[in-house]
Amino acid sequence: MATRLPNDYDTRREALATYFDSTARQAWIDLTSDAKVSGIRATVRAGREAMRNVLLDWLPMDLRRTRVLDAGCGTGAFAIAAACRGAEVTGIDVAAGLVEVAQQRTPSFIGHGRIHWRSGDMLDPGLGTFAHVVAMDSLIHYQPEDLVAALAELAQRTTGTITFTFAPRTTLLAAMHNIGKAFPKSDRSPAIVPVAEDDLRARLVALSGWSVGRTQRISSGFYTSQALELVRHG
Repeated sequence: MATRLPNDYDTRREALATYFDSTARQAWIDLTSDAKVSGIRATVRAGREAMRNVLLDWLPMDLRRTRVLDAGCGTGAFAIAAACRGAEVTGIDVAAGLVEVAQQRTPSFIGHGRIHWRSGDMLDPGLGTFAHVVAMDSLIHYQPEDLVAALAELAQRTTGTITFTFAPRTTLLAAMHNIGKAFPKSDRSPAIVPVAEDDLRARLVALSGWSVGRTQRISSGFYTSQALELVRHG
């Protein structure tokens, strides 16, 4: 089983918490609402909605009596949708301010479902065990070795599936990544790390007891992300 690299992972996690709780907080609130946004952000909004629908489609329709972890819940759209299918959802994010927004956006009635909102580390073992874990665009800022090590920790507490997204290494994403390095750190968000799919699949072999299931890429203007499903077997 792979192990997490705590120094690299923790440093990046803290940078993300600071960024999404300060610089990007209002922009993220607007992006995940019906507020008017720029054309570029509108493509990102559409891409995220399409990806969220893919990840929801990969879960059972009936989630009653099923624990689901929304790892990197942001403002809560996925967690709320899963809860409406009856799931007992733990929605956790490093950005406490976004979790507050998620709480405010939670409908007063979500059927048989329940949501426990938390701010902190998605890898916290105190969160317990889950049937399904979903990490939508919350691992895209980590180097491949840290990404897989994080999945290894989640795998220890997951009985069914882990679905996550990564930034596929395309010519466009690689160019944007390299251009971003030219700007002062104060002028840019925490970098998205493009990952080659073949390299990622090779690294995932280290997850004993798990196999790769479905995959789907969503491209919408300035949004490109690829979902990958891990299925426990044996």
